[in-house]
Amino acid sequence: MNGRLQGAGGGFWRDNSLTLAFGIAFLLVLGGQALAGHAGFNEDLAVDGMQQLTLGEYLMSSDFAVDVTENWQSEFLRFFLYVFGTVWLLHRGSPESKELHKAGTESDRDQKIGDHAHADSPRWAGTKDWRQHLYSRSLGAVMALLFLLSWLAQSIAGTAAYNEQQLRDLLPPVSWAGYLASADFWDRSLQNWQSELPAVAAMAILSVYLRQRGSPESKPVGAAHTSTGVEG
Repeated sequence: MNGRLQGAGGGFWRDNSLTLAFGIAFLLVLGGQALAGHAGFNEDLAVDGMQQLTLGEYLMSSDFAVDVTENWQSEFLRFFLYVFGTVWLLHRGSPESKELHKAGTESDRDQKIGDHAHADSPRWAGTKDWRQHLYSRSLGAVMALLFLLSWLAQSIAGTAAYNEQQLRDLLPPVSWAGYLASADFWDRSLQNWQSELPAVAAMAILSVYLRQRGSPESKPVGAAHTSTGVEG
């Protein structure tokens, strides 16, 4: 019995190690960001002659919230654009691209939907109504929704953080709509967006000529540079 339990546990961690490893790394890095941000924020408060915050107070502050959410929204934007963009956009020789003749949404046979669904296909893939259309675009739709929600959270937290600074400078606060039109909001957003786009482009072009043995993000080491849509 114990052997079976241990085997099942080992299988779970192995079978989900990619998500679990990145999830644990996320929590560790978020904790590091909280500690560093707390120290830096209190340094700024000391310069202004204001009372410093405890770590718990900082974690509940708008400054911490806006720092976190402004990064989240740019990451979800990247994956949203990547999921939708790779339907039509191609790059010869890149494993990040589909094969050149598969541009577009592809046929029902290729996508295994409707009459071409298999016995183990997701249930909605075999339908011929709105459920199939919704499920066929569910990944991009959820990424878009997560982007919009995190961007909304950034705007709300950013308004509060911006107004706190306004009050310190003895300036009037602004409304949420006023903050959306401010340079601070768009500077925070655009500086994160622009950092994502060259990273995606670099991955697409570098994976044409460079290899990482064993990674599905790379072609097999011996694959030709012109091989497109081939994973290692």
